[in-house]
Amino acid sequence: MSAETLATPDTAPVGHYAYDQVDRAFLHDRVEQFRDQVARRLSGALSEDEFKPLRLMNGLYLQLHAYMLRVAIPYGILDSRQMRELAHIARTYDRDYGHFTTRQNIQFNWIRLEDTPDILARLAAVDMHAIQTSGNCIRNVTCDQFAGAAVDELLDPRVHAEILRQWSTLHPEFSFLPRKFKIAISGSPHDRVAARFHDIGLVAKPGRHGTVFDVFVGGGMGRTPIVGVHLRDNLPEEDLLAYLEAMVRVYNEYGRRDNIYKARIKILVQALGAEAYREKVDAEFAAMDRARYRLPPETVAAIRARFGTPVLDAPSDAADRLAEARRADAAFDRWVRTNTHPHRAAGYISAVISLKPDGGIPGDATSAQLDTIADLAERFSFGEIRISHMQNVVLGHVRQDQLHALWRELGGAGLASANIGLIGDIIACPGLDYCSLANARSIPIAQKLSARFANPALQERIGDLQIKISGCINACGHHHAGHIGILGVDKKGEEFFQLTLGGSAGNDAAIGQILGPALPEDATVDAIAHLVDAYLVHRTEGERFLDTYRRLGAALFKDAVYALA
Repeated sequence: MSAETLATPDTAPVGHYAYDQVDRAFLHDRVEQFRDQVARRLSGALSEDEFKPLRLMNGLYLQLHAYMLRVAIPYGILDSRQMRELAHIARTYDRDYGHFTTRQNIQFNWIRLEDTPDILARLAAVDMHAIQTSGNCIRNVTCDQFAGAAVDELLDPRVHAEILRQWSTLHPEFSFLPRKFKIAISGSPHDRVAARFHDIGLVAKPGRHGTVFDVFVGGGMGRTPIVGVHLRDNLPEEDLLAYLEAMVRVYNEYGRRDNIYKARIKILVQALGAEAYREKVDAEFAAMDRARYRLPPETVAAIRARFGTPVLDAPSDAADRLAEARRADAAFDRWVRTNTHPHRAAGYISAVISLKPDGGIPGDATSAQLDTIADLAERFSFGEIRISHMQNVVLGHVRQDQLHALWRELGGAGLASANIGLIGDIIACPGLDYCSLANARSIPIAQKLSARFANPALQERIGDLQIKISGCINACGHHHAGHIGILGVDKKGEEFFQLTLGGSAGNDAAIGQILGPALPEDATVDAIAHLVDAYLVHRTEGERFLDTYRRLGAALFKDAVYALA
């Protein structure tokens, strides 16, 4: 797709790109096409082998107990109308909840095949779909949950994520890639999207003539965890489409197709070597008709204008009123410290709604909670909702003088956990409770850890400590990038858990290192407690868990876990 053919929608709801009639006609046709395919599968005219690639193109997986539908939330942005539709689907077609994922999507785990076309039709009616959530394609492009609001932002990555969505949807050359392909964009030099663990990661930074991108390639987790290679400095905005097209063309041509475990771009980059891969990309880039792919400022500005922009008009005393409310309410003050992020506009703040209650399932929300979030978004944040890759929800534009009222409402809905960035803010995949690929259950161990460290004062004392749990080596829970990572493994039919320490998904990206032999579930929970105790004893002033581990090394922590075993 050339820059000139990028679509422009009718009207723009606050926060995200509005679809036009071309988009809506395409979704309608796609739903009716799939309705016919489902009917043929149910009648037996299509075998499962014939049906599988068709359902995956529409986000439908066959898991342990039922079909799972993964709904796309492009760059993590929803409006209240769309959130209410997700609540309706949860109530009507699932078991009253949805699960938000690390790709800023939502999954419904108990879907009947015969209901799927009707669900997709309902989604299409609110400009939603399940395209690019599965299969060997360019998946849902992710970006910063504070996009368009963060004080440290250089550009709004939603604009470029939307450009990449349009470029990659039904791209004829990339419809059947060797494997799935994931892209993340950070609009700030501070990487909040795990860019270095993506097939392509883009991180904005200041350039001589405006904002440019650092380009990372070949990152990933799974069986072969790799921190991405820094492929290019200072990529100009106008060359974004052309350069990414060159990168994916090289992968499509040289990526292995004989072994699904070796078919990712990270394997290709490692096999060729970073310099050889860079040379091939540069040659492809030089040979392209660059004018066809160029993103001139006026095109980017036109796309940007199609995003609804809130009118930010907080009263001049909003910050003072927030400060007064914090002084009067210690619990509220704690929540503000952990669950908010600075806003670029005076008198505003971004509020993070934790989907990690004490003893709860990370990323799950009931239909009532989804409806509540929609209501609160309309009252407090212009109807706009963001989903983070940390499996939480963000209201991006909250007036500081209204934050206390929002917090009280969240408390009544069981959504006021003050744990963002702390030990209770656990990432976990669905694991063996649902997934046919998993070796162990992620959910019970996440619940036990959450309950073990439920005390808010203890969580604050521990500070920044990220626990990430995967039920198998595919690493959907991002355990490789956890300060403490937990991987479920199978030992002769029993569930065990392997610990890794020292991972990070930020600017200091690193892969966690295995601590020692895998442990049973309850022993794993005790082991985490021992690790935390060792950290609290040996840390210096201001050190995070990750800092202490890097300073002292693994031996101290290994002794804390295994010395008494």
